[in-house]
Amino acid sequence: MSYFQRHLFICTNARRDPCKQSCNDNGEADAAVDFLKGNAKKMDLIGPGKLRISSTSCLGRCESGPVMVIYPEARWYTYVDEEDLQEILEQDLAGGKAVNRLLVDQPENR
Repeated sequence: MSYFQRHLFICTNARRDPCKQSCNDNGEADAAVDFLKGNAKKMDLIGPGKLRISSTSCLGRCESGPVMVIYPEARWYTYVDEEDLQEILEQDLAGGKAVNRLLVDQPENR
């Protein structure tokens, strides 16, 4: 068994270059990490055998940003606001079902 059942990586890379988009230029990703970690802890989703939430540098999907990815499913999400984050938290992180409208890639069999 893996130490964590699932792992969410949230890109918090910030280039601060108006010519290149990144996920955290205005602090959106930092706020997303805080929001998701805080609410996941309240829901008792965090810990060994459960979920790990980590901020990370560039995930290489800048054109789709801001982005996050959940493993082992390899589900890539984008988001706009806390409502989107709450939906990902409740439906996917707690319930294990993809939030199709927020998927970066919309595969047929997810």
